[in-house]
Amino acid sequence: MDDTLSLEDAMDEMSSAEDFLDYFGIDYQPDIVKVNRLHILQRFHDYLAKNAPVMPEDEEAARAVYTHWLERAYQDFVNSDALTEKVFAVFQHTPNEAGGTTSFVSIDKVFQI
Repeated sequence: MDDTLSLEDAMDEMSSAEDFLDYFGIDYQPDIVKVNRLHILQRFHDYLAKNAPVMPEDEEAARAVYTHWLERAYQDFVNSDALTEKVFAVFQHTPNEAGGTTSFVSIDKVFQI
């Protein structure tokens, strides 16, 4: 990635969990990212939305916020797994009346970002 890009431009250029982790200088185990890349990125997005809805204007401060929450999102999956963390709606179901685990997840919840 071009080191001369602004943080905003760099964010627009990144497309994979590995891109984000590399950019923010977070050490990671490729096997963990390979299995959980979408979960990590969604958790990162969720953390930012909940804990940093207004990003600092100072680029260095904003970079620190992004780094903190991305590291936290990654560590969630180092210490746990996708089924336990239930990041996506498809994992957030309760047993039905008959005691089974069949549930309905509407398409808008599957693609909710």
